[in-house]
Amino acid sequence: MCKILSFALVLLLCIGSTQCASTTVSARELTEAEKALVESDNSFGFKLFQNIAAAEKDKNVFISPLSVSMALGMTLNGAAGSTREAMETTLELSGLTMQEINESYQSLIELLTGLDPKVIFQIANSIWYRQELSFEQDFIDLNKIYFDADVTGLDFGDPDAANVINRWVDDNTNGKIEEIVDAEDLAVDVMFLINAIYFKGTWTYEFDPASTRDDLFNLPDGSQKACKMMMQEGDFQYFEDSDFQAVDLPYGDGDFSMTIFLPHPQKDVDSLVAELDQDNWNQWIGSFSEEELMLEFPKFKLEYELNLNEALEALGMGIAFTPAEADFTRMRKSGGLWIDEVKHKTFVEVNEQGTEAAAVTSAGMTEFCPPSMRVDRPFIFVIREHHSETILFMGKIVEPTLE
Repeated sequence: MCKILSFALVLLLCIGSTQCASTTVSARELTEAEKALVESDNSFGFKLFQNIAAAEKDKNVFISPLSVSMALGMTLNGAAGSTREAMETTLELSGLTMQEINESYQSLIELLTGLDPKVIFQIANSIWYRQELSFEQDFIDLNKIYFDADVTGLDFGDPDAANVINRWVDDNTNGKIEEIVDAEDLAVDVMFLINAIYFKGTWTYEFDPASTRDDLFNLPDGSQKACKMMMQEGDFQYFEDSDFQAVDLPYGDGDFSMTIFLPHPQKDVDSLVAELDQDNWNQWIGSFSEEELMLEFPKFKLEYELNLNEALEALGMGIAFTPAEADFTRMRKSGGLWIDEVKHKTFVEVNEQGTEAAAVTSAGMTEFCPPSMRVDRPFIFVIREHHSETILFMGKIVEPTLE
């Protein structure tokens, strides 16, 4: 009798390289620094996901911790003092030197993008800055060398400037994410550090479209929604405990997979999210074994976007967003810079053939500027005497005549 896993409930999934794939990974062994970086990125990802999922209760959530950590990893090269310490703590990078962090990101990019010839996985990084400003050459060089970042100075006042950046985003996500900045962003910020990721994997064992049928998906409020339920029976890596069922669906040669966690009916999905940490993850992933399974899994497509400021502040790097305290003097020696906004956009589509996913993260840097006041619309004015505090005249101007 085969096990049956039916996804007529809210589910939790993870996409990435996996320890429980059905084929042996032939890639080189990671260095100790690389292993530490991966574990740091995963730990950061679990915390970030938990924070966002708690705030977005009963809503779809889809993030790329790798994209966020790479955009912030580039930004980290410009941070100093307590700002750097706070960012390293938030990103779970404490204990690694900046050289180890940079070198590990560099080799991880090379490893991930060349791992499985049957899976398309692309990582691109870029830095765009206001061309009339200058930034530390060491900061620029580090991101060029270790993150392979394209660095470009732009006239942010040019009406086409946002389109130039967004065309890069569109190109590097295969058209799945079309924009990450707008004209308003360019009016405020002086630099954007952007990571883009694109993934396209074909299932090792594809679903037969002829088996896909109309079905119902149970929502958290007890209602149901129509869905397209895919079906297949076969041997999969599978794990079950008192809280959930889990299955691992490999792509290509098995170096990448989607690992799906389905809470039992009595278990709330958010309570399972709260249990996600490195220790539980390692224990769960290490418990998978091959089982015969009847799998029912819904097709879906999702576009998601979020401002990450609040989540990152809650995780400990609020100083990086604080004008009077942020220290990015390794980015510009004269200082005065802080992170204005971290934008995150993602896309995912899952069907009978496989999965296509993309992510973009942009860290927008801004600088201190004296407040500006352009009196070019109707205004009120008052003429007063300060000693007695007597108001002498009051007026409203809607049209500044000269007669």
